[in-house]
Amino acid sequence: MKKHVGKILVMDDEIVVSVVAGEMLEYLGYDVTFARDGHQALDMYSDALATGSPFDVVIMDLTIPDGMGGKDAIEKIREVDPNVRAIVSSGYSNDPVMADFRSYGFTGVVVKPYNLEELGEQVSKALQG
Repeated sequence: MKKHVGKILVMDDEIVVSVVAGEMLEYLGYDVTFARDGHQALDMYSDALATGSPFDVVIMDLTIPDGMGGKDAIEKIREVDPNVRAIVSSGYSNDPVMADFRSYGFTGVVVKPYNLEELGEQVSKALQG
């Protein structure tokens, strides 16, 4: 399997989901950082951008109970970086954001539970713009 290079920010409130996504992405050769919710993702993304070491792709959980989810977080991150490459993620494939992800500001979509091939393909597509 081809090894990739890039920095990925994974935003998910479920630790087990973050761990699985992280292991898959690291296996594919990416550097992975984690955020619990949209507020933390926004702070981390902004800091990385400001220090000249931006994330190449952000994978955002659509729904974060008691926190900022992907739909709101992508709007905030787009204010900081209109060219952000973000993939929306959810176990609810019937959500309107999942069906029409581009109109919400996302460049890709991946359904949970993650599949290594699909996750890798979506990240690769996002990196290509």
